[in-house]
Amino acid sequence: RKTMVDLGALVRRVAALETRLPIAIDAGPPVAIDADPDQLEQLLINLLRNAVDASLEPDGSVRVAWHARGANAIVEVIDEGLGLAATANLFVPFFTTKPTGSGIGLVLSRQIADAHGGTLTLENRSDARGCIATVTLPMR
Repeated sequence: RKTMVDLGALVRRVAALETRLPIAIDAGPPVAIDADPDQLEQLLINLLRNAVDASLEPDGSVRVAWHARGANAIVEVIDEGLGLAATANLFVPFFTTKPTGSGIGLVLSRQIADAHGGTLTLENRSDARGCIATVTLPMR
């Protein structure tokens, strides 16, 4: 069920749900998108959970930011984990590198982004240790 969603409010709400590590928020401009807020919340929960999982062991941090680029809203989840060892299987259902993982979080997150006419990418950071997950969603 799509409705107008205040992206900043959604990001802040989801970041507050993570209790294992404080999530730094780099607040962007007011951005409203036509989306299913429950699905976007699940997408962000998955990405933030993965970022925190990756950052806990090397004592890193996690931050989330959003901004507008042209006709798109961009959300970035940036961690200071060890980075991605192999990217070929990131979006393969049931593939996981976690001892208790199910291998469906990233697959589901990408499907949610796709269903909203957007994209989800993950890549190692070029400026520091860690990974950046980028969600691009159309603004309408």
